[in-house]
Amino acid sequence: MAKEYALISVSDKRKVEEIAQALVDQGVQIISTGGTYDYLKKNHIPVISIEAITDFPEVMDGRVKTLHPLIFGGILGMRQNPAHQAVFDQFDMPVINYVVVNLYPFQQTIQKADTQLKEAIEQIDIGGPSLLRAAAKNHQDVTVVTDVSDYSVVIEQLKAQQHTDLDLRRELAKKVFQYTAHYDATIAAYLDKEFNEGEPLTQAWDHLTLSYDQGQALRYGENSHQSATFYRSSQAPDYSLAKAEQLHGAALSYNNIRDADAGLKILAEFKEACAVAVKHMNPCGVAIGQTIEEAFDRCYQADSVSIFGGILLLNRPVTQTLAERLADLFLDIIIAPAYDLEALSLLNKKKNRRLLQIKMDQVQPQEDEYTSVVGGLLVQSPDMSQELPLEAPEQLPPGWEMMTDIQASPDQLRALNFAMKVVKHVKSNAIVVTNDYMTLGIGAGQMNRVQSAQIALNQAQDHPEELRHLFVLASDAFLPMDDTVRVAHQFGVQAIVQPGGSIRDQDSVDYCNKYQLPMVKTGIRHFRH
Repeated sequence: MAKEYALISVSDKRKVEEIAQALVDQGVQIISTGGTYDYLKKNHIPVISIEAITDFPEVMDGRVKTLHPLIFGGILGMRQNPAHQAVFDQFDMPVINYVVVNLYPFQQTIQKADTQLKEAIEQIDIGGPSLLRAAAKNHQDVTVVTDVSDYSVVIEQLKAQQHTDLDLRRELAKKVFQYTAHYDATIAAYLDKEFNEGEPLTQAWDHLTLSYDQGQALRYGENSHQSATFYRSSQAPDYSLAKAEQLHGAALSYNNIRDADAGLKILAEFKEACAVAVKHMNPCGVAIGQTIEEAFDRCYQADSVSIFGGILLLNRPVTQTLAERLADLFLDIIIAPAYDLEALSLLNKKKNRRLLQIKMDQVQPQEDEYTSVVGGLLVQSPDMSQELPLEAPEQLPPGWEMMTDIQASPDQLRALNFAMKVVKHVKSNAIVVTNDYMTLGIGAGQMNRVQSAQIALNQAQDHPEELRHLFVLASDAFLPMDDTVRVAHQFGVQAIVQPGGSIRDQDSVDYCNKYQLPMVKTGIRHFRH
């Protein structure tokens, strides 16, 4: 029987001496490269260098060391094929039945804040993926191991039966192709960000490969009978759930993550101190203030019933004063950029309340949005329209226009801008009623716009009259006829903002002109399904 060889070349050297020794105990000769060769020698594992096989040294700073026909022939040759066996004999190829390889730490490299492109490029592994793919292709005869956690099962089988079985080799091969696909997708995503600051020179093509890792099994999905996992992008921005630091409470659920993500997107619309309460992926209260305490008080007042069991997001640190107001509320999650020590001490008293800390000093542009459908994936750019100004919201923004003869006042424009920042994040059909600093009523997800308006306006009527000193209505899409403005006028709405574009826009304009009700057109629709 021909002598068996194993090729071992790893950047992650945890426990590699254990699997190497198990192979040596079965009479397998170890071939290795560079740092792995030195490490095994240091641990007293018999090993020969790859140059001893290929009679060719590592060159080009290690860029070329394993890419050699004697190595790849030794892996890819079919053991039961006489023609392949003749090639083994002709060139004295080693029969490499085991390949233990993991790749250069590209992902860990690009996660460092100060990584330069040149350094990242050097961490793109070439020989490693080629070795893995060759071994996985020939899994009928070759055992390929790339995950340290799989060393133990390989060692167990070697000790029990002096070889691995086909079922294990198949599983390991499948894992290799998942690993190399993820590795390449991570590189592609990084280079896309690095190179595509301007318009790409080549045309888009019909392939999409996504790269996510650090899969965290969740207790269940949207409902208790559904399984779920949370995967994180290797290049997730700091302003994201993927980079959140959990300070207290139980692990996040599937619905927690989706609700919190929806809230973060709303919070990103505001520079002012802002509080956002979310329930079932819709805001139930949004408010701004001079301080975070004032913003929260207004947010709570916006809907003190629906906030129960919801998620609260804040864009300023949680102070002791604010924590005293939050301590007795049933809030599933609180998210903020920081917490005072006294605030943490107060809020930690509820065992299951989740406290998350997210960096908010730099809110980066949102990523593309992905939605699965049966047999496919929908991809769209984020709703990052620029018609909602962060500065001077009391001025008519570029692109907005007055539809009516009567002009909206600066105070009304400020309120309309606030309302549009909220309504774009409410499920369609969406109507939001606000003053200039807090939501007063939210109508979400109805099958017709008038129903949404009635829900929002009825809710607003429950608030004290002084909160309706400014009383405006925003619609996420055009008003198809004048029924919504009629209802708004009956409830005392003072100004309306909508995208416009209906073939019957003029009906709504005529009604508003008749009753001196300013109406503004933004020109941009904000459906959210």
